[in-house]
This record gives sequence, structure tokens and C-alpha cells, in this order.
Amino acid sequence: MNVLEALLSAATHLAGHKLRAFLTTLGVVFGVGAVISMLSIGAGAEQQALELIEQLGTRNVIVRAKADLPDDQLQEMRERSAGLTMRDRDAILEAVPGVELVAPRVEVRSWRVGAGRVEGDAEIVGVSEAHPELVKIDLLEGRFLDGHDVRYHAQVCVIGDTLRRELFGYEPAIGQLIKANDVWLEVIGVLGGGADSGSVEGVSVGSVARTLYVPVTTALRKFDRRPIESPLSEIVVQLGEDSPITSQAAARVIGGLLDQLHGGVDDTEMIVPEALLEQSRQTQRLFNLVMGAIAGISLLVGGIGIMNIMLATVLERTREIGVRRAVGARKKDILVQFLVESFSISALGGLLGVVVGVGIARAIAAAAGWPTVVTGISVILAVGVAVAVGLGAGLYPARRAAELDPIDSLRWE
Repeated sequence: MNVLEALLSAATHLAGHKLRAFLTTLGVVFGVGAVISMLSIGAGAEQQALELIEQLGTRNVIVRAKADLPDDQLQEMRERSAGLTMRDRDAILEAVPGVELVAPRVEVRSWRVGAGRVEGDAEIVGVSEAHPELVKIDLLEGRFLDGHDVRYHAQVCVIGDTLRRELFGYEPAIGQLIKANDVWLEVIGVLGGGADSGSVEGVSVGSVARTLYVPVTTALRKFDRRPIESPLSEIVVQLGEDSPITSQAAARVIGGLLDQLHGGVDDTEMIVPEALLEQSRQTQRLFNLVMGAIAGISLLVGGIGIMNIMLATVLERTREIGVRRAVGARKKDILVQFLVESFSISALGGLLGVVVGVGIARAIAAAAGWPTVVTGISVILAVGVAVAVGLGAGLYPARRAAELDPIDSLRWE
């Protein structure tokens, strides 16, 4: 018997026992569906983490002033250290090898901003003209801040698209005046929504939809800040592509430099997106491994079901096996016949499982808002393992059928 004849025989037998065949494939269907859906959730989470880390910049080192501390602790720090200042920016630029850009950032506490009688919530951030070169932003209209704006602490701003709609509706925003606290600002640019806010490895990355960017010098001079706060909230350091050191090595150099400049006061912290990226990938690999193992158990249970039903099939077709052996079928023919039938069950379950897995992934994405990505590798892996489990589960029943004695089989009732 060749493989084609074995396939036709398996199809005929399965068609004659539709309910049993359906119940047998369910284990494989759910196993494959679980593998694909789990891996798609993992791939979606990894993609989201990569997008968030890309916002931070993979060649950047971010130095942040510690702010979420009790006032008495901040007061004690300020008595020994001025906090993160422009002096630190200049020192980093001079002392750290391979540095391409160093940009300060000032976060002003959220304000109500208004244009006429309309108001909206916004996060006011002071940045330099180099900000677009350090992080990924999308400029929809107008221009971003330039060196002239920063040098002369101009009262201009660039706003996010959501804030623009709240303040101006669908009217043009460029050239309009808005009031943030007691400071009047002219809108010179509008940003796209950008990536959604989120966090990766404990580091939050915000959206620019409600952000209002002003020159860093304007933020320092014209917006009120508490005396115990650090003058700068953050310094972003970007290494050149041909930098002689890695971002993690640069972070160690910067840490030692700031320790000297701040008199040993531990008032800053560093974020290295490159390290976050590697950590996120390791976490994702572990997640995929655990989820794949859990889903693989379902495939193993499905394989046990296939073995059980194949053993029952051998028992009920014992006389048929005897007849085939009596008319000249070899042991190999019997082995191939039952292996092909086991393969057919697992392959059918695998194909149905792909449909179920893709459906579950899309349902999770729609219901929970989690990103899911169904990859070709996950589909091939899940179906391949299902077929392998089916063949492995059918091997023992097929060998048992092939070893049956023809005379005893013909006498079987």
C-alpha cells in the first residue's frame, strides 16, 4: 500500500466515524490554538516594548533627577547638592567619550492651559532644539523649537494633537496664543499623537498627545518651581554611532562624574534603553518558554487521546488486519496504514487549531486591548509539534497492529 492509498483509507475510516474523529482531534485543536494564541500575545508584548524603548532611544543614556521623595529628604539633598543642572550637561559633553548630543529636559507640573474660554489639561515640558534628534516624534504642522527660541527663552510652544483639538477644535492652531499658568505662549507647531503611553521594565513612557513643549530656558525662567526641586528634571545623552564605548559603559562613566559633581549625594538615577531592551527580550524569551510549555501540555494530552483511539481502532479492526495480511499485505503496509491515519487526525487538528488560535488572538486584542502578533514561525511550530505528537502517539498502535498474527486475527470476533 502506498501513501496515497493509505490517505484514502484513513479518510474513508474517519468519515465513517465522524463524531469519534472530531472528539479525538479536539485535544490537538485546543493545543495548537493555545500555542498560537500564547505566542501571539508574547510577540505583541515584545513589539510594544520595542516601540516604547525606541521612543527612549537605543543609543541614549537618560539621567533623571530623583523627585518622588519626601520633602525633608529633598531639602537635605539640596543643602549638599544643587541637583541636576546645566553644569552637569556641560561636564558630560566634555568628559564622556563618543557623546554626540546632550539635551536638558525640565518637567513642569501639569497645568490647566487655556485659549480664550476653552481649557484643557497639559503636561508642560521644557526641552532643547535637539529633542527631535533624541526621541521619536511626529511633527504634523509648523516647526519645532530652534536654537534661537532656546537662546532667547522665547515664549513659544509646540503642542500635542489632542491638546490642539481641545483648545482649537478643527481651527488652525499655528500662530494662536495660549495661556499656561500666567505665561502667554504662541503655538508654532503641532505634534502627532505618537506611540501610546506605557511602561517597559518599570520605566514609564508617556504619550505626547497632551504635552506642551517650551524652550528649556523658558521653563527655567518663567515657570514657577519649588526651591527644593532639581533645576533640570532630566538630561538625555546620545552616543554617536561610532562611539568607542557602549551606552552601558557610558552610564558608568556618567555615574562616576555626577557622583563627584554632586558631592556624593545620590540624587540622580540613570536609565539605559539598550539595557532595558536586552532585559525585555530576556523576559519575553522566558515568557514564551513558560507559555509554550503550558500550551505544549495540551498537545501532549491530545497525543494521548490519539494513542487511545488508535489502540481502540486496532482492536476493532483486528479481523480486517488479518484479512489484509492473508491476501499479501506486509507488516510495513499495516504500519503505514495506521501511521497515516494517526497523521491525518493530528494534521486535521493542527489546521483547525490554527483557525482557533488566530481567532483567540484577535478576540484578546479586541476585548482586552492587548497587542497580539500571529507570526508564521508560531503557526509552523504549533502545527509541526502537533503532527510530530500525532505520529509519535500513533507509532505504538501501528506497530502493535503490524505485529498481529494473521491466523489469530482472522479468528478474532
